[in-house]
Amino acid sequence: MLTTTRQQAQASPKSRAQFKFFRRNMRMDARRRPPKSSRTTSSNDGGPLHPHHKQLAPSVDDRSLSPTPKASDALPLPLYLTNAIFFTLFFSVAYYLLHRWRDKIRNSTPLHVVTFAEIAAIVSLMASFIYLLGFFGIDFVQSFITRPSHDAWDLEDTANPSYLINEDHRLVTCPPTANTPPIPKLPNPEPIITPLASVEDEEIVKSVTEGTLPSYSLESKLGDCKRAAVIRREALQRITGRSLEGLPVEGFDYDSVLGQCCEMPVGYVQIPVGIAGPLLLNGMEYMVPMATTEGCLVASTNRGCKAMYASGGATSVLLADGMTRAPVVRFETAKRASELKLFLEEPDNFDTLSIVFNRSSRFARLQGIKCSMAGKNLYMRFKCSTGDAMGMNMVSKGVQNVLDFLQSDFHDMEVIGISEVNGACMFHNWLGNFCSDKKPAAVNWIEGRGKSVVCEAIIKEEIVKKVLKTSVASLVELNMLKNLAGSAVAGALGGFNAHASNIVSAIFIATGQDPAQNIESSHCITMMEAVNNGKDLHVSVTMPSIEVGTVGGGTQLASQSACLNLLGVKGASKESPGSNSRLLASIVAGSVLAGELSLMAAIAQGQLVKSHMKYNRSSRDISEAASS
Repeated sequence: MLTTTRQQAQASPKSRAQFKFFRRNMRMDARRRPPKSSRTTSSNDGGPLHPHHKQLAPSVDDRSLSPTPKASDALPLPLYLTNAIFFTLFFSVAYYLLHRWRDKIRNSTPLHVVTFAEIAAIVSLMASFIYLLGFFGIDFVQSFITRPSHDAWDLEDTANPSYLINEDHRLVTCPPTANTPPIPKLPNPEPIITPLASVEDEEIVKSVTEGTLPSYSLESKLGDCKRAAVIRREALQRITGRSLEGLPVEGFDYDSVLGQCCEMPVGYVQIPVGIAGPLLLNGMEYMVPMATTEGCLVASTNRGCKAMYASGGATSVLLADGMTRAPVVRFETAKRASELKLFLEEPDNFDTLSIVFNRSSRFARLQGIKCSMAGKNLYMRFKCSTGDAMGMNMVSKGVQNVLDFLQSDFHDMEVIGISEVNGACMFHNWLGNFCSDKKPAAVNWIEGRGKSVVCEAIIKEEIVKKVLKTSVASLVELNMLKNLAGSAVAGALGGFNAHASNIVSAIFIATGQDPAQNIESSHCITMMEAVNNGKDLHVSVTMPSIEVGTVGGGTQLASQSACLNLLGVKGASKESPGSNSRLLASIVAGSVLAGELSLMAAIAQGQLVKSHMKYNRSSRDISEAASS
């Protein structure tokens, strides 16, 4: 038949045009035909395969090609058009009724006397309101009332063939060949389910995993912080398919961290605490707790303490004590910013500003204000004593008082980013980084922040040889080449030391300090010099910004409080406010001195690598641990 048709089409141009029309209709009809249930070759769909098309899931039937039924299909008009009609009807009728109500009030017409048009408007208002209340957003909620069925992501792998899309955008199967790349299979982690104490807990976990109950609200909903942590932990395991078996959850007071230390807890991390000492400092002995996972650190610091103890101990001096905060304000012109700068730096105004600042706390005492300008922006660095607290929030409250006071005279002062949110978030919004907190900054290295301490000791020659296994000359030379010249070549900022941050971090974690403040608290310059005709060694560390406290934050946790109690600095000092935190800063500096002394001796004698290979390597079979 096709041959006869082709011969007829060659007779005349009109016949050829009819033949082309006939052949195009046949192709279109073939494309409209429903696909066969058995799809074994690409010829079933009459089109070449395109391997570059996205591969789909490995099993499908004819129902997957039909669209998923939607609730909006029951509407006589498209969903967007229906919503637009009822939106327009609702607002127009509401405007009409309000307009009529106003006219009746003006004309003293009873409101219950209504016309037919007003009755129709009221009925239309109620109908449109019911629709918008019940059906608006139907396209959004239809996912909750229709079950996904036979979609590409719901299919199960039965025969594991390769599926491709042909040029007609149809799903076809392609038998695997030697050139067919294997389909990668992603492992589906099975949910980890741990039996819970009650059916109620199981329901709560289900609500958290389904997203109907926010995880952060468990404490307020349940009223039991430990129970909330257990439920959150179980929900996390089921969502991720990952086990938290090694993370302990029992044996911790979760009430102590609520609203203060940590949000949404699921357990706690165990860090071993070692003891270095005794540290003989200012005639007193201290056993120093150090929380660390680095081998050799406690042992090395302990050796430094031994050398210092045998030589008569160390002496520390507190040079300054004051926490800083620095807001930034902006004016229309640099001239106005300079006027505020001169006002703040005028000695006659300091007493007034101090009274306003000191209202924030009975421990806060303003010490000074330093200003710096950048164009029409003014940065004000407030410094004050804070008792035994580390004190950043205390300073922030005092700064807020001063800013409120200044705005009465400087109406055009714009406090950048200030917020009305209560708590610490309010203060962090206007900070100008001139403090400077938790980042290396020259202003802390030069001006100091927190406690500024210098600690020194004279190590006798025989102790250097017997305990440290080196010589005074070797230590002096190494300190000059490494800590001074080497750090200068590196462009170090406050890092003229061997490893001060090691000791600072370990003591901070053990005593509940803010570990992030290790950055500026580890600013240190280590000096070594031969004295007494070159026989003995004078060693010192100068640390201008040790930021510590003995009250607030993590210091109130049981483990950290115990470490503070070991040092004799737990809580606030009633006899001399601030003395406990100042003593803790001196202990940190003394411990850094011991650590610097021991590490430098190990480097001078080439013992560093050998000691780390001995004490910082696990003897456990790593391959066996990984397999388990």
